[in-house]
Amino acid sequence: MESEPLLTGSASQGSVDYGSHHGGHSDAESAEPPRTRTPSYTAAVHEHDGDLYIQQAAVFIEDAIQYRSINHKVDSGSLRLYRWYYSRICQWGLGFTIAVILALAFVEKPSSITYTSDPRYRPTPWEPPCGLTETIEIVCLLIFIADFAVKSYVIGWEEFCINKWLIGYVVVIAASVVDWAITVSMVCNETIRVRRLIRPFFLLQNSSLMKKTLKCIKRTLPEIASVILLLALHLCLFTMIGMLIFPRSEDPKKNGEWETYFRNLPRALSSLLVLLTTANNPDVMVPAYSLHRGYALFFILFSVCGTYILMNLLTAIIYNQFRGYLLMSVQTSIIRRRLGIRAAFEVLCCKRQGHSSNSEDHEERVQVNTVLEVMSRVQMKSFYRQAVIKAAQEFRDGFLDGEAFQRLFDELDKDRIREHPPNPEYSLPILQWIQSTCSHYYLTVVGNVVALANVICICTVLVLDSEKVVSQRDGYYMEVINCAFILYYVLEMVLKLIAFGWRGYLSYKNNIFDGLFTVLLLVLQMAIFLTYRISYQMIPVQRGLLSLWEMVRLVNMLIVFRFLRIIPEIKLMALVASTLVDLVKNLRAFAGILVVVYYVYAVIGIWLFHGAIPPPGGSSMVSNSSTKNSTSNVTMECGSYEQLEYWPNNFDDFASSLVLLYDVMVVNNWQVFMDAYTRYTTEWSKVYFVSWWLTSSVMWVNLFVALILENFTYKWDKCHALSVSDVERTRYETTVQRMFREHVQEPTQEELLVQLQQHPHLHLIR
Repeated sequence: MESEPLLTGSASQGSVDYGSHHGGHSDAESAEPPRTRTPSYTAAVHEHDGDLYIQQAAVFIEDAIQYRSINHKVDSGSLRLYRWYYSRICQWGLGFTIAVILALAFVEKPSSITYTSDPRYRPTPWEPPCGLTETIEIVCLLIFIADFAVKSYVIGWEEFCINKWLIGYVVVIAASVVDWAITVSMVCNETIRVRRLIRPFFLLQNSSLMKKTLKCIKRTLPEIASVILLLALHLCLFTMIGMLIFPRSEDPKKNGEWETYFRNLPRALSSLLVLLTTANNPDVMVPAYSLHRGYALFFILFSVCGTYILMNLLTAIIYNQFRGYLLMSVQTSIIRRRLGIRAAFEVLCCKRQGHSSNSEDHEERVQVNTVLEVMSRVQMKSFYRQAVIKAAQEFRDGFLDGEAFQRLFDELDKDRIREHPPNPEYSLPILQWIQSTCSHYYLTVVGNVVALANVICICTVLVLDSEKVVSQRDGYYMEVINCAFILYYVLEMVLKLIAFGWRGYLSYKNNIFDGLFTVLLLVLQMAIFLTYRISYQMIPVQRGLLSLWEMVRLVNMLIVFRFLRIIPEIKLMALVASTLVDLVKNLRAFAGILVVVYYVYAVIGIWLFHGAIPPPGGSSMVSNSSTKNSTSNVTMECGSYEQLEYWPNNFDDFASSLVLLYDVMVVNNWQVFMDAYTRYTTEWSKVYFVSWWLTSSVMWVNLFVALILENFTYKWDKCHALSVSDVERTRYETTVQRMFREHVQEPTQEELLVQLQQHPHLHLIR
């Protein structure tokens, strides 16, 4: 398996020439081995071409750093446009545009601009005038049209024709413009806006990792479908057995299980499906269990086989198959990086050979000075630029071959080690003593103990005052206690500033966090002192915007947050916290697809169920139970949507739809929502809720949990042998590519050269 080439394709495949110079090449020339070929462009080589080669190499290296494809135009004008397009300001602007067009769903009809979604208290929402959101939307669409024009220009027509995402981009933009025109022509009175359903496509197509993730999910679906089929078979089998075990009896006292859960096939299926998520356990079992102990075996056996075996097996299959396809995607990303670096090396070889006629220059080597010039133009993190430059300067002969040039950029895969500035030197003995004492680790330990004591004092006061209303609480004693602790915090910060210097103090993230909260606490304490003084008064009169208790409560909140300073001091806790931070930074693509799914289901939910459940005053539905709603005279079933007063959870606007979908994803009492919309609409509404449960809770949440484990395992393997201080100094670049890096097979140089021969705009002659 390892001997198979990673890059496939014929080296003789025709490529698109770019430039004015043309020349024919014999088959013998093209059959020469890659190490002896003479690379060149079809464009003529002149003195002013040197800067173009440098620019091309810089862009190829930037493509490699970002795992981008190098199949774009390489002339000077196209490269300038290409770099501008991928500049930070342009990409941030495009991301802001996508955020704006997605956020329009919150203000479009039905508007979410109300303080509550409860129809009992919800005022008439603010509706934007016709033309306001439409104007914003058409501006966003014009930006997307410009985005598409730039993308299609820099990659060329041939690449555009084979890029399905760009073709889909055109279709979505065109459909959105047509639907927008229909809205304007109908003066915003249309009932359904189709373009709202396809807006998430703009988010998907703007992220390469999100597209790769979606492709991996699509490939995983057949394996998921096989397990879901087994799960469905398990569900149907137990449904039929349950209907046989719990038939309608002549004795009404024994019909509790049949009447509530097994009255007909749809109800029996939905009851056991909900039991699969444990949301109605043990309620579904109680009517039968109260009659005979043996009936519990049926429900226990169903839960063990379905919930604890098949569901966990489904999670394992989802993760295993998805991980395999994700590994293939990471393999493609690594190949892109290696290909971009090799392309940069090749064009730099062209620059050197174009300016020299010596026979020794036909060797594939690049001058170190040229590499340094290229690196000065590459847009990348300064730390990695300096690391690459330092590695290049270690070549004493002044030249780099292809493999050495590739090894330079191995620095991109290394974790960043942050060095702290040296401590300041003092001449005064007292300052020297403070420095030697306060730079010790024990000062931090003492500070953590003091912070813990402060939190314990706050907890004690909260327990003592838990039964008192706010107006009866006395903040005086708590204020005095906090004042003493805050003075210690200020003293600790000053001593550390003396010991480490302000540069050394700020080089520790923990000190920045601690110092920020200490300054805020000091400012609040001074404000309390200036407002209320120190004199005791049982219930001081409120002065200004906040009472003494409210100001003390704010101080207590800051003190509790400040206690999080202990996290970096405990290794395992620090790893968990850093894993969460890395998930936010580097696994946004996975969360992004979940946002897309939320968006689509919320829009569909509004279309299907908007206004389906009327407010309590207009409800005519009467159930056969004995629990009364406090806001209505209608008798409602215990545990129903109406009796639990789930009125704020509805599909009446976009924001409340998102919250309801989240409630269903959590699966706690999700059967209440499914039952309510089934009663008010149709039995087919269950398809919507079950599909959302499968998509969000079964598939995506389990996959996200598995990736959290992968992320944590990766970091644990890298730093379990390090000390707490070493973990603090190391900045781990935990990207998806890094997590699977050791499982990826490196492409050979020959395979990279074969792929470069197929570049549509770069012609390298053998």
